[in-house]
Amino acid sequence: MARPPLPPFTADTAAQKARLAEDAWNSRDPERVSLAYSEDSRWRTREEFFNGRPAIVDMLTRKWASEHEYRLVKEVWAFTDDRIAVRFVYECHDASGQWWRCYGNEQWQFDGEGLMTRREASVNDVKIDEAGRLFRWPLGPRPADHPGLSDMGL
Repeated sequence: MARPPLPPFTADTAAQKARLAEDAWNSRDPERVSLAYSEDSRWRTREEFFNGRPAIVDMLTRKWASEHEYRLVKEVWAFTDDRIAVRFVYECHDASGQWWRCYGNEQWQFDGEGLMTRREASVNDVKIDEAGRLFRWPLGPRPADHPGLSDMGL
């Protein structure tokens, strides 16, 4: 099944693809998120390397079981015909109530159907206090009037 927008990407379609990914990740629904990836998609995220949708669902299930009140913003950094580089920031807290702001970069590669065949992510975690949170919208997609990363100076 095709997942528009499809390559080759333009500035507008790359931004659409990033926002669709952001909205899906903010749903915290591993099955929904996994459908944007090819059946054999290759991933590197933090210290984990794995392939395929079942492994994606497993990793995301574990992730969101420990990252509570997760809110994410993604922004396109660069793009080519079938690749998009994004930077992202998300906030969440752990089971102890410690809040985290996590900064990262992802490199994405897509097939002709718009499915992501490769995702490589590097992530840095910074402790913050509750008062320092920037992402305070209700759980779910980021509201259209909430600023992006560049607008926030992040």
